[in-house]
Amino acid sequence: MARTRSAAKQARSSVRKQARNKRIKSKIHSLEKKLLSFIDAKQPTEATAVYSELTAAVDKAAKVQVIHPNVASRKKSRLAARLKKMAAA
Repeated sequence: MARTRSAAKQARSSVRKQARNKRIKSKIHSLEKKLLSFIDAKQPTEATAVYSELTAAVDKAAKVQVIHPNVASRKKSRLAARLKKMAAA
């Protein structure tokens, strides 16, 4: 339990930020699963559409520091490589 008014306010703020971060990360994970399912099913048009949506979400998450920018870059790079490999096959 917070002892001061400022600590109570910080606790409320933390709860809001935690909810926002969880919402953003959940969206990223669900888009990633969707993309991987399209890649496994060899559906390039759907996969490309989901990839562009995913990169936008990842960039926004990195911009507001929900995830580290290097994590965002790595995730986009690895998924782009899988998409390219699927398109080549």
